[in-house]
Amino acid sequence: MEFGVQFFPDVEPKDKGGQTYFRESLDIAEEAEKQGFTHARVVEHHFHPYGGYSPNPLIFLSALSQRTQNMRLVTGAVLPAFNHPLKLAGEIGMVDSVSGGRLDVGFARAFLLHEFRRFGVSPDESVERFREGLEQIDLLLREENVTHHGKFHSIEATTSLPRPVQKPRPKFYLACVNTPESFEFAGREGHSVMAIPIGGRAPELLNIYRKAWKDAGHPGTGEVMLAFHMHCEPDGEAARRTAKPFFDHYFVSQLDAAKEWLDGATSKDYPGYEKMFEQIKKMNLETQIESRSAWVGSPDEIRRAIAEATEIYGTFEHASLQINFGMMPFDKAMASLKMFGTEVMPQLAAAA
Repeated sequence: MEFGVQFFPDVEPKDKGGQTYFRESLDIAEEAEKQGFTHARVVEHHFHPYGGYSPNPLIFLSALSQRTQNMRLVTGAVLPAFNHPLKLAGEIGMVDSVSGGRLDVGFARAFLLHEFRRFGVSPDESVERFREGLEQIDLLLREENVTHHGKFHSIEATTSLPRPVQKPRPKFYLACVNTPESFEFAGREGHSVMAIPIGGRAPELLNIYRKAWKDAGHPGTGEVMLAFHMHCEPDGEAARRTAKPFFDHYFVSQLDAAKEWLDGATSKDYPGYEKMFEQIKKMNLETQIESRSAWVGSPDEIRRAIAEATEIYGTFEHASLQINFGMMPFDKAMASLKMFGTEVMPQLAAAA
């Protein structure tokens, strides 16, 4: 298992401005590479404190490419439903060039109904828009002089520039949450998966992905990146006291951003999402530690949590850790990162 850092801003301008948030996040990512973390990942969301500081993850990753040398730079994830494939393909090629070929591209369908409403896109078109955009961007990165006529976008004899450094293109991850068909599609198409182990369905859904991968005849068993909140201090109880208000507020903010699901909205492309958010209403730091979806405690406790998470979820290749979630003080986040790097990762590597 390799470890990386994930940035999912949950902040408001009145509490922390964008300049401060990104300065701190870049410092954390730079230190993470020194500690042996192998990727940095950042989300795309819009118009709400839940993720809204990151409307274009490629901009952050471009900046980070100049502060790091080796770590993979991962979009976690860009949203084809809200981005023209010609523009997104060009930006991917540019960041892959700026970074010297270190970009991995995660794609997601989006799930916040307020974003669909504000962009003027129907959530009932989510799957179609996602798959068409993915196909067109794949073509634009792999080939020159591309022509493709889709339902939403048409491309005529176009070569996207600059060409990506990685051949035939950067690796693709698909972000999958709650829909079995999404995991099956990712496995069938041979893409890596990024997921969040909440709600108790992760083992079932990851098995669907691995089976689809195998049934399609792809070599190996696929590649899975799971996201976790992490906070490490010498004393486990102190770590939980530090993390709890910021962790619990993350769910409050998520539920506010997703409130249309709780107010009775439905979509054919998001079966069961209203039930998923009813479950999320019951989640807090304690429930997530118990399910091993959050790793918060002393180094010994976190090592045990990682071992137990592997037993629950099966093998996964990457753990993507939220370090500076919410309004976690910068000094606390940095100390947690360094302690994980010096007192958790080496012991896990030695035991492997």
